[in-house]
Amino acid sequence: MDFFHTQNLKYPTKRNKQRLNQEQVSLLERSFISNNKLEPERKLQLANQLGVPPRQVAIWYQNKRARWKTQNLELDYNELQQKLENALVEKRRVEKEVERLKGELEKAKEMVCSLKQTVDPQVSSNSISFDHEAARSSSLHAADVNCSILNNGEFLPLNEDFYACFIGVNGSSWE
Repeated sequence: MDFFHTQNLKYPTKRNKQRLNQEQVSLLERSFISNNKLEPERKLQLANQLGVPPRQVAIWYQNKRARWKTQNLELDYNELQQKLENALVEKRRVEKEVERLKGELEKAKEMVCSLKQTVDPQVSSNSISFDHEAARSSSLHAADVNCSILNNGEFLPLNEDFYACFIGVNGSSWE
């Protein structure tokens, strides 16, 4: 029993831990900013400067590092969250643009079909061709008169937007 009694006297159950004042905390903060890892020599130096046990300085550093890591994680999370929101806004914008372009494409296809049927009802609705040789040899170019040259050499008036869809960039016909 004497053994346990001596142990209790050596390690009292209640510790009188000194609370750090604002000046001490400021000194520890400045020290932490310069180096967030605490070397044994630095720990002893700070403990002597502050008038607290070295263990209290070590615990303060440990707690400060944990708070610092949590703050950095929160900042990283907030940054990623903002990037995600921006990406979603951009995705919605692109989806709206795709839908608008699909609508324009459908209108252009309907115009092509109706034009094919009014020009020559026997022309297949699946193909429109453009006689590039006739356009090159003609003194009038389709772009100059805002029209398209059909296989038989006739001019078909078109608006600029439709013409751009009708004739591809490389001169191939749109089908």
